[in-house]
Amino acid sequence: MSPAIVFNIHLIMGYVAWLLCFGTFWPKLRAMDRVEAQRLIAMLHSFRFFGLVFILPGFTGPALPPGFALFAAYGDLATGLLAMAALAAIRIRPLFWLAVLTFNTVGAADLLVNYYHGVRLDLPSAAGELGAAYAIVMLYVPILMITHVAAFALLLRPANDTTRHNAAVD
Repeated sequence: MSPAIVFNIHLIMGYVAWLLCFGTFWPKLRAMDRVEAQRLIAMLHSFRFFGLVFILPGFTGPALPPGFALFAAYGDLATGLLAMAALAAIRIRPLFWLAVLTFNTVGAADLLVNYYHGVRLDLPSAAGELGAAYAIVMLYVPILMITHVAAFALLLRPANDTTRHNAAVD
Protein backbone atom coordinates (compact mmCIF):
# COMPACT_ATOMS: atom_id res chain seq x y z
CA MET A 1 0.00 0.00 0.00
CA SER A 2 1.40 3.41 -0.92
CA PRO A 3 2.19 6.02 1.74
CA ALA A 4 -0.47 8.28 0.20
CA ILE A 5 -3.18 5.63 0.63
CA VAL A 6 -2.13 4.89 4.22
CA PHE A 7 -2.07 8.64 4.97
CA ASN A 8 -5.60 9.15 3.61
CA ILE A 9 -6.95 6.07 5.42
CA HIS A 10 -5.43 7.30 8.68
CA LEU A 11 -6.85 10.79 8.24
CA ILE A 12 -10.35 9.54 7.40
CA MET A 13 -10.30 7.04 10.27
CA GLY A 14 -9.09 9.80 12.63
CA TYR A 15 -12.15 11.84 11.77
CA VAL A 16 -14.49 8.85 12.09
CA ALA A 17 -13.09 7.85 15.49
CA TRP A 18 -13.20 11.41 16.85
CA LEU A 19 -16.72 11.99 15.53
CA LEU A 20 -17.87 8.82 17.29
CA CYS A 21 -16.19 9.93 20.54
CA PHE A 22 -17.33 13.52 20.25
CA GLY A 23 -20.90 12.37 19.65
CA THR A 24 -21.07 11.16 23.24
CA PHE A 25 -19.95 14.54 24.59
CA TRP A 26 -21.84 16.86 22.25
CA PRO A 27 -25.19 16.70 24.14
CA LYS A 28 -23.39 17.48 27.41
CA LEU A 29 -21.44 20.32 25.82
CA ARG A 30 -24.63 21.82 24.37
CA ALA A 31 -26.33 21.62 27.77
CA MET A 32 -23.47 23.39 29.55
CA ASP A 33 -23.26 27.07 30.30
CA ARG A 34 -22.07 28.79 27.09
CA VAL A 35 -18.93 30.20 28.71
CA GLU A 36 -17.93 26.88 30.25
CA ALA A 37 -18.45 25.02 26.97
CA GLN A 38 -16.27 27.50 25.07
CA ARG A 39 -13.74 27.40 27.89
CA LEU A 40 -13.35 23.63 27.48
CA ILE A 41 -12.80 24.01 23.75
CA ALA A 42 -10.26 26.80 24.35
CA MET A 43 -8.38 24.56 26.81
CA LEU A 44 -7.89 21.94 24.11
CA HIS A 45 -6.72 24.52 21.58
CA SER A 46 -4.38 26.23 24.02
CA PHE A 47 -1.92 23.37 23.38
CA ARG A 48 -1.60 24.21 19.69
CA PHE A 49 1.75 25.83 20.33
CA PHE A 50 2.95 22.25 19.91
CA GLY A 51 2.55 22.69 16.13
CA LEU A 52 5.92 24.46 16.15
CA VAL A 53 7.44 20.96 15.94
CA PHE A 54 6.76 21.10 12.19
CA ILE A 55 9.77 23.42 11.92
CA LEU A 56 11.93 21.73 14.56
CA PRO A 57 14.97 20.18 12.86
CA GLY A 58 15.15 16.46 13.50
CA PHE A 59 11.52 16.14 14.55
CA THR A 60 10.35 16.06 10.96
CA GLY A 61 12.24 14.90 7.90
CA PRO A 62 14.34 17.28 5.85
CA ALA A 63 12.14 16.80 2.79
CA LEU A 64 8.93 17.93 4.52
CA PRO A 65 7.60 20.62 2.17
CA PRO A 66 8.47 23.97 3.79
CA GLY A 67 5.30 25.47 2.30
CA PHE A 68 3.39 23.12 4.54
CA ALA A 69 5.59 23.21 7.64
CA LEU A 70 5.80 26.99 8.06
CA PHE A 71 2.07 27.62 7.72
CA ALA A 72 1.20 24.69 9.99
CA ALA A 73 3.69 25.74 12.67
CA TYR A 74 2.85 29.42 12.85
CA GLY A 75 -0.88 28.99 12.33
CA ASP A 76 -0.96 26.58 15.25
CA LEU A 77 1.12 28.93 17.41
CA ALA A 78 -1.20 31.85 16.66
CA THR A 79 -4.27 29.75 17.43
CA GLY A 80 -2.78 28.47 20.68
CA LEU A 81 -1.91 31.99 21.83
CA LEU A 82 -5.40 33.22 20.95
CA ALA A 83 -6.99 30.31 22.84
CA MET A 84 -4.83 31.18 25.86
CA ALA A 85 -5.98 34.80 25.52
CA ALA A 86 -9.58 33.60 25.67
CA LEU A 87 -8.84 31.61 28.82
CA ALA A 88 -7.08 34.60 30.40
CA ALA A 89 -10.00 36.90 29.53
CA ILE A 90 -12.69 34.67 31.05
CA ARG A 91 -13.70 37.36 33.59
CA ILE A 92 -14.00 40.11 30.96
CA ARG A 93 -16.87 38.67 28.93
CA PRO A 94 -16.78 40.94 25.87
CA LEU A 95 -13.04 40.29 25.52
CA PHE A 96 -13.56 36.56 26.15
CA TRP A 97 -16.19 36.30 23.40
CA LEU A 98 -13.99 38.24 20.98
CA ALA A 99 -11.04 35.94 21.74
CA VAL A 100 -13.23 32.84 21.34
CA LEU A 101 -14.46 34.03 17.96
CA THR A 102 -10.95 35.00 16.90
CA PHE A 103 -9.15 31.81 17.92
CA ASN A 104 -11.81 29.66 16.30
CA THR A 105 -11.72 31.68 13.08
CA VAL A 106 -7.92 31.70 12.92
CA GLY A 107 -7.70 28.04 13.96
CA ALA A 108 -10.25 26.75 11.47
CA ALA A 109 -8.68 28.85 8.70
CA ASP A 110 -5.25 27.47 9.66
CA LEU A 111 -6.46 23.89 9.35
CA LEU A 112 -8.20 24.58 6.03
CA VAL A 113 -5.07 26.28 4.66
CA ASN A 114 -2.99 23.33 5.84
CA TYR A 115 -5.32 20.92 4.04
CA TYR A 116 -4.99 23.05 0.92
CA HIS A 117 -1.20 23.09 1.17
CA GLY A 118 -1.15 19.37 1.95
CA VAL A 119 -3.08 18.61 -1.25
CA ARG A 120 -1.18 21.12 -3.38
CA LEU A 121 2.22 19.88 -2.15
CA ASP A 122 1.17 16.20 -2.23
CA LEU A 123 1.84 15.75 1.47
CA PRO A 124 0.35 12.22 1.52
CA SER A 125 3.17 11.01 -0.74
CA ALA A 126 5.74 12.53 1.62
CA ALA A 127 3.96 11.39 4.80
CA GLY A 128 7.12 9.79 6.19
CA GLU A 129 8.73 13.23 6.28
CA LEU A 130 6.27 14.24 8.98
CA GLY A 131 8.24 12.00 11.34
CA ALA A 132 6.79 12.06 14.83
CA ALA A 133 4.51 14.93 13.77
CA TYR A 134 2.51 12.35 11.81
CA ALA A 135 0.66 11.63 15.06
CA ILE A 136 -0.36 15.29 15.32
CA VAL A 137 -1.92 15.22 11.86
CA MET A 138 -3.75 11.95 12.41
CA LEU A 139 -4.74 12.11 16.07
CA TYR A 140 -4.96 15.79 16.97
CA VAL A 141 -6.05 17.65 13.83
CA PRO A 142 -9.40 15.86 13.43
CA ILE A 143 -10.57 16.74 16.95
CA LEU A 144 -9.32 20.30 16.48
CA MET A 145 -11.46 20.78 13.38
CA ILE A 146 -14.44 19.05 14.98
CA THR A 147 -14.24 21.30 18.03
CA HIS A 148 -13.93 24.42 15.86
CA VAL A 149 -17.17 23.44 14.13
CA ALA A 150 -18.74 22.76 17.54
CA ALA A 151 -17.54 26.12 18.87
CA PHE A 152 -19.10 27.94 15.92
CA ALA A 153 -22.35 26.01 16.42
CA LEU A 154 -22.36 27.02 20.08
CA LEU A 155 -21.60 30.63 19.19
CA LEU A 156 -24.56 30.72 16.83
CA ARG A 157 -26.91 29.31 19.44
CA PRO A 158 -29.04 31.86 21.33
CA ALA A 159 -27.76 32.61 24.84
CA ASN A 160 -30.84 31.15 26.56
CA ASP A 161 -30.92 27.91 24.55
CA THR A 162 -29.18 25.62 27.09
CA THR A 163 -32.29 24.64 29.06
CA ARG A 164 -33.96 22.85 26.18
CA HIS A 165 -30.94 20.55 25.85
CA ASN A 166 -30.77 19.59 29.53
CA ALA A 167 -33.43 16.90 29.05
CA ALA A 168 -31.31 15.24 26.35
CA VAL A 169 -28.38 14.88 28.73
CA ASP A 170 -30.29 13.27 31.61
